[in-house]
Amino acid sequence: MNILLWILIFLGTFCTMEFMAWFTHKYVMHGFLWVLHKDHHRKDHGSWWERNDAFFLFYAAVSIVCFILWQYQGFWAGLPIGLGIFAYGVTYFLVHDIFIHQRFKMFRNANNWYARGIRRAHKIHHKHLGKEEGECFGMLFPPLKYFKK
Repeated sequence: MNILLWILIFLGTFCTMEFMAWFTHKYVMHGFLWVLHKDHHRKDHGSWWERNDAFFLFYAAVSIVCFILWQYQGFWAGLPIGLGIFAYGVTYFLVHDIFIHQRFKMFRNANNWYARGIRRAHKIHHKHLGKEEGECFGMLFPPLKYFKK
């Protein structure tokens, strides 16, 4: 029973992170911390790194705190929560930074319905270069309208 509960917490955390990605993107990145996120929309720098990359540090810290609470404070749910946040972060990095933005030249030839939908949704978001009017959605499950043939 314990392992089933841990799996459910892991999956619940992973799915909750999709909501958190949407919420953070809409209200924080396109809100009061636009100063960090705008270089992701406007490539006005020569660096491979963006100020926007600082956002992953927050979620990494939350994940690490969960692991520490599990290991040293006996918070048993800290492990599946920390792993769920970590797994979403890895998935987000693979989909957003590697697949969509090609920060590493991998997955360039993926052309199935999901890949096309993810690219289409992200392109719509990036057509707006400013803080306002950019449609915000989660990275892994954007609205179904982007998955049309």
